[in-house]
Amino acid sequence: MAQLKIAGMTCDSCASHVKKALEDVPGVQSADVSYARASAQIAIETGTSRDALIAAIAGLGYRAALVDAPTAPPRRGLLDRVRNWAARGDKAHHNGGGSHIAVVGSGGAAMAAALKAVEQGARVTLIERGTIGGTCVNVGCVPSKIMIRAAHVAHLRRHSPFDAGIAATPPAILRERLLAQQQGRVDELRHAKYESVLDGNTAITVLHGEARFKDKRSLAVRLAEGGEREVRFDACLVATGASAAIPPISGLKDTPYWTSSEALATDTIPRRLVVTGSSAVAVELTQAFARLGSRVTILARGTLLSREDPAVGEALAAAFRGEGIDVLEQTQASRVAHSDGEFVLTTAHGELRADRLLLATGRTPNTRNLQLSAAGVAVNAQGAIVIDKGMRTSNPHIYAAGDCTDQPQFVYVAAAAGTRAALNMTGGDTTLDLTAMPAVVFTDPQVGTVGYSEAKAHLEGIQTDSRLLTLDNVPRALANFDTRGFIKLVVEEGSRRLIGVQAVAPEAGELIQAAALAIRAKMTAQELADQLFPYLTMVEGLKLAAQTFTRDVKQLSCCAG
Repeated sequence: MAQLKIAGMTCDSCASHVKKALEDVPGVQSADVSYARASAQIAIETGTSRDALIAAIAGLGYRAALVDAPTAPPRRGLLDRVRNWAARGDKAHHNGGGSHIAVVGSGGAAMAAALKAVEQGARVTLIERGTIGGTCVNVGCVPSKIMIRAAHVAHLRRHSPFDAGIAATPPAILRERLLAQQQGRVDELRHAKYESVLDGNTAITVLHGEARFKDKRSLAVRLAEGGEREVRFDACLVATGASAAIPPISGLKDTPYWTSSEALATDTIPRRLVVTGSSAVAVELTQAFARLGSRVTILARGTLLSREDPAVGEALAAAFRGEGIDVLEQTQASRVAHSDGEFVLTTAHGELRADRLLLATGRTPNTRNLQLSAAGVAVNAQGAIVIDKGMRTSNPHIYAAGDCTDQPQFVYVAAAAGTRAALNMTGGDTTLDLTAMPAVVFTDPQVGTVGYSEAKAHLEGIQTDSRLLTLDNVPRALANFDTRGFIKLVVEEGSRRLIGVQAVAPEAGELIQAAALAIRAKMTAQELADQLFPYLTMVEGLKLAAQTFTRDVKQLSCCAG
């Protein structure tokens, strides 16, 4: 008879897997495995290898040690490290060994946290109530950028700055085929980057179901296959994302409105579309549908991208109007009705009629059904989980990351936060610095921003100086015959250190990372101006904009250093 202590099991199903693995070991007659006691009683034949028993369990991603194993000096073998950890409580793999971490969600923050926690030696139970992969790959970043790119190609076939020499040919839009192509790539990426990664990691157990907190150290999971399971944890990450916010407009709930999810999944292009909202999602989908053939009107309560420098919204509105998009700023719908396949929106400026209505007025954290109060986790007035710079909540055992918190709603922020949360849940102490966080809006021209705008800097008492360079001063833009937009630099008065950049340009998403690195390096405007930039690139506009602090770039030769 052999008795093992087993670490890492989270449920009775785990125990069943361990039992089967043990009984497949040559010489094992029977195995009685208990999740509750974290142990196994094994009837074995004489001469049966104890190392084989431990290896069978380690192969499933758990850790085991013989209860009667004598204390031995540390050895380099894998099985010896496992024995030492389980028998003496040592923390293997950077202090994470032995801990059980629950992760609620499977998007960018959740996956980053789960993988990093496993690297640190922890065992992870990941809980997902819907489709593996979360918002970004399934109904957000990936499908939207595919649709936007297709719309950009359609637009260039219909109109470009080179039509005088390249005959334009209005395209036939076969939306159902574009949708199939889009969904095929989504399915491919979800499988490659999420499902197969989880399937191949034995240290991560995936539960399909909806989780809620029972208390400060446990979750109850209503399983999709039926029944309920309790998951106790040493630490937990909440990464449940957010959903489209639905504004309280009279009559709206009784209509078949779209959110971005339905808009991206449609196999038809509506003849008339009204978009409510002025955020990145609103403006991106507004332009995409317009370029694919819809007559689009966008209603902005204030201005387009109202949280950015006012010049950004002005430039984008001008570009939209130039493409025939109706931009109605300072406009809201007070009532919505739907009859005979038509939407009727009442505004202060009269009625609007459309075949489809797309709501893009922000996103609401998915926290309502988690019973966070049972775990002592605080939320703000919008339902977002309150966290510190280390992703810790008001419960020291529970962390949160991504769109369910008050962090900026970008998947790369969520993933970075998830990674750092995992390090902290396994004994580390790290934070997420967002002072040089780049952001991109994938319109045409694109919008790229990083650091402070002038207004935000002034709110924090920072005195600034700034320069705005229009793209007709950038050789790449001139060569492209497309000078829509600008590059604006904000520096701190006194130190002259670069603290913010706003760009509206066809390739703003590519140049903004260089700006982020310059801010991170605490470069001054002059230091940026002194750098070498390749000629006839859009990013050279950063150098030219920096030069405007001390000279008139209109008086320079094309590539003057």
